[in-house]
Amino acid sequence: MKIAISTDQGNVSAHFGRCPEFTIVNIEDGIVQKKETILNTEHQPGFLPQFLAEKNVECIVAGGMGHRAQTLFDQHHIETVIGITGTVDSVIQEILGGTLAGGASLCERAQGKCEHHDN
Repeated sequence: MKIAISTDQGNVSAHFGRCPEFTIVNIEDGIVQKKETILNTEHQPGFLPQFLAEKNVECIVAGGMGHRAQTLFDQHHIETVIGITGTVDSVIQEILGGTLAGGASLCERAQGKCEHHDN
């Protein structure tokens, strides 16, 4: 399974679309086969679901994500797990252990902006 984790300085980013990078983890038979970091080069509606689908990502992990983005990921058959906090390495361990549990989005929108973002 190929998983993208929205990443900000080694931690799960609160909002997937505004994260500076993604950690892409390829897990096979319960073992991390490959782990790489790629830059988030563009933030525009619809771009990231298509971009990650082209990289064969099957699941995205983030702190928060808007409803429209979740719908776009669904259209690309990419599972979304939101409400996640912590370091990327701890999240990978939770994935491997089968204990990663999502929750409510950490990025609720107010007047078109994430409440915890200045921009």
